[in-house]
Amino acid sequence: MSLTKRESEERKVGKSLYNYQKQAINKIFKSFEEEAADYHLLYQLPTGGGKTVIFSEIVRQYLRHHNKKVAVLTHRIELCKQTSKMLTEFNVVNKVIDSKANLADQENYTCFVAMVETLNNRLNDGKLDISDIGLVIIDEAHYNSFTKLFKFFDKAFILGVTATPLSSNIELPMNKNYDELIVGETITSLIEDEFLARAETYSYNVGLTSLIVGSNGDYTVKSSEDLYTNTAMLGKLLQAYEERSKDKKTLIFNNGITTSICVYHTFRDAGYPIAHLDNTATKKERANLLKWFKETPNAILTSVSILTTGFDEPTVDTIILNRATKSLTLYYQMIGRGSRILKDKATFNVIDLGNNFHRFGPWGSDLDWQRIFNSPNYYLDKLLNDEDIESRFSYEMPDALRAEFVNSKEVSFDIKKTYTDSVNRGESSKAVLEKSIAQHAKICIENSEDVFDALILAKMLNDDIDFRIQRYSKCISRSTNNFLIWLRDDYRKKLRFYLRENFDRLFEEIHGKPPAEVE
Repeated sequence: MSLTKRESEERKVGKSLYNYQKQAINKIFKSFEEEAADYHLLYQLPTGGGKTVIFSEIVRQYLRHHNKKVAVLTHRIELCKQTSKMLTEFNVVNKVIDSKANLADQENYTCFVAMVETLNNRLNDGKLDISDIGLVIIDEAHYNSFTKLFKFFDKAFILGVTATPLSSNIELPMNKNYDELIVGETITSLIEDEFLARAETYSYNVGLTSLIVGSNGDYTVKSSEDLYTNTAMLGKLLQAYEERSKDKKTLIFNNGITTSICVYHTFRDAGYPIAHLDNTATKKERANLLKWFKETPNAILTSVSILTTGFDEPTVDTIILNRATKSLTLYYQMIGRGSRILKDKATFNVIDLGNNFHRFGPWGSDLDWQRIFNSPNYYLDKLLNDEDIESRFSYEMPDALRAEFVNSKEVSFDIKKTYTDSVNRGESSKAVLEKSIAQHAKICIENSEDVFDALILAKMLNDDIDFRIQRYSKCISRSTNNFLIWLRDDYRKKLRFYLRENFDRLFEEIHGKPPAEVE
């Protein structure tokens, strides 16, 4: 597909389809014609590419040419309602099957929209006649909750749609449930043709070795809460926002309600307009909150994955990943919430505080979805683990902070090399931190006129201290969260004590005169 800028500006709205959407529909209907009636087809298209538009048109055409009914399945009530609304816009009369639906008039409908769990209950109770359903469409097909329904539709053509054809459960790969994958437009091409905004990513290195992977293959909520609710991480989040997204509409994703609430209080105490949303909010509360978010130019919304699907707010300027994930799908879903394009919005910011960029690569990199579909283990096995990622990190002092240490030729310190050298000399591992503290004290004194200046500079070294402690913990193979917190606090105390006790002596060694003689 290749659209000129003028063609992009002249796009039609409503039920008009773009060229790539028409091409996708033609490919899918070709499978209808050529494959068996019970064929399972999977279609991939990035978030923002219009999957709902495509399958709504497929339903419309299917019902015109086939004497069969259609079922569209979703995994969330919000998607259910959005899908029903879109189908109606395509002149497809449909019935939403929710927990309160009256099925007495089901014979009057040729299209049903249902949540997976509700439909499963209705089918097990024998309250819905599906004997005439010839096409089943599954939205967000990577969720494995849908597979329990396949047995009810063993004679129907199944079309799954997803942005990421990688199963949410490694034990249930998608190629076991689908016969073929059709790959749609890439994120890159959709950006080039001005259908999606381009992501500008800023990654802040984070030590994740305290995180625990749960039975679902992703980091547990508890271990994430322990890390992301500590003062250092909340401070890093606020700093990242102020550096990259201040006064911009921002959506923050967290792994845990407690984390999101802590984020809310941190930003509110700093004077920023912020709201918290989780799945305990009522429909009215959620609606009012999202209305506020839409209408407030510099609004910040902190949430717990509830907005990863079924939420479209084009005015979002920044996505903050205040969490780590091992799920490629979740990574793409979260960032995709900022990719909606507007007349005056060609780019959006992504702030990564979970090393996700290092784990998965840039959002929009052209992944080989066919290979991932056919060999998911091959892809997953190639992902770097947290230790490999963090071993490549190096701390670089921000320019504004580096200016405070202008008199120092070198401000970095290699913990790993120092540890190796110390061990080879038979020294205690504690000698590494002692040497690190001495080096930190030196650069503070090089740029100070008195001990009070030096102590102020020492407070500015928090990120560097945290980085050094993280590296040190890897060297000694101790990285529990409580140990790291204690070690960071102890380091800061010893650095302050070292400066007070040794300032005059070290100042004279460095400057060749005592502090009082400085002009």
